[in-house]
Amino acid sequence: MQAALGQRAYLDVFGTDYLTSDGSCIRDYIQVTDLVDAHLLALRHLREGGGSLTLNCGYGRGISVLEVIDVVKTVSKIDFEVRLKGRRAGDPASLVAGADRIRVELGWSPKHGDLHKIVRQALDWERRLCSKLG
Repeated sequence: MQAALGQRAYLDVFGTDYLTSDGSCIRDYIQVTDLVDAHLLALRHLREGGGSLTLNCGYGRGISVLEVIDVVKTVSKIDFEVRLKGRRAGDPASLVAGADRIRVELGWSPKHGDLHKIVRQALDWERRLCSKLG
């Protein structure tokens, strides 16, 4: 978002030789209010006497780093510079959340999985933040 809004001169992408469709890492990006809802359900669970749980949150599907960058460029209508770098040590090719347990234990269900909408919200947030700090 910062590169799209001119707060950074460019964006580095670490690794383009992974065994993925476009060579970049795949991650399970989650919209912030879906994550907030998961935390609120966890808090309710604890307040009602439930025990401590370790749960993953996510949509159960991954999106590549380069796909996200393409969506940011599309939504922002800004073609910012992307620099392709070597892999970072220890980065796995793909990390996708297994969220079955949180769905069963807490009844959590994500509501905001559309990447274009997620990016629009993130851009709007970053713009508002910049205008307040500016």
